[in-house]
Amino acid sequence: MTENTTIPDSQFSSISKSGLWSNNVALVQLLGLCPLLAVTGTIINGLGLGIATLITLILSNSIVSLIRPWLKSEIRIPVFVIIIASIVTSIELVMNAWFHDLYLVLGIFIPLIVTNCSIIARAEAFASRNKLLDSALDGFMMGLGFTLVLIVLGGIREIIGFGTLFANAQIMFGSIGENMTITFSDSYPGFLLAVLPPGAFIGLGLLIALKNIIEKRKTAQQIIIIKSASPVTG
Repeated sequence: MTENTTIPDSQFSSISKSGLWSNNVALVQLLGLCPLLAVTGTIINGLGLGIATLITLILSNSIVSLIRPWLKSEIRIPVFVIIIASIVTSIELVMNAWFHDLYLVLGIFIPLIVTNCSIIARAEAFASRNKLLDSALDGFMMGLGFTLVLIVLGGIREIIGFGTLFANAQIMFGSIGENMTITFSDSYPGFLLAVLPPGAFIGLGLLIALKNIIEKRKTAQQIIIIKSASPVTG
């Protein structure tokens, strides 16, 4: 009897919705906020950290899922930390070698991915109890949800703070990125608050508020639909 190697549509939808929206690392779990708030001064910085976190989540979830049959509960947390630290160290070395300028910009926040509670939380809560494909998908969707928040927050802060988008894209995309910068106004003086830590807190707070508003409206619409579909009893 062979093990099913495909993910059912319902499972795929559930994992995807959880990672991207209903259980989003940044907007719902409020984990990994230190690097999120610190590096999102521009969209490129946010994208760089997001990709590093995404890769870490996919690899750590996959490895934990593969070794779970042989992993004793007494040592699982130290093993998770060793796995995550090894992956992050490898990513840091790759970035230092091939994306050195981006590595210098992100600085200490690359190794600090090890301390991102969302990564060890997914290893413990999901990957240690599920199959490889499900765990890899969970890592991808959780990482993608976190990355999208980094990009959106970085984009908002960069537009308001500098009046640009994709500034310094060459540190990630090389010579191709030199022509990617969008400047909305040459005379825009910039807004310092947007690129300072208080601006990051305000921006994230607004994104969380927007998500909550959308959720409340969806819930209200569902209640209206259920009431309208209910039979009227005399």
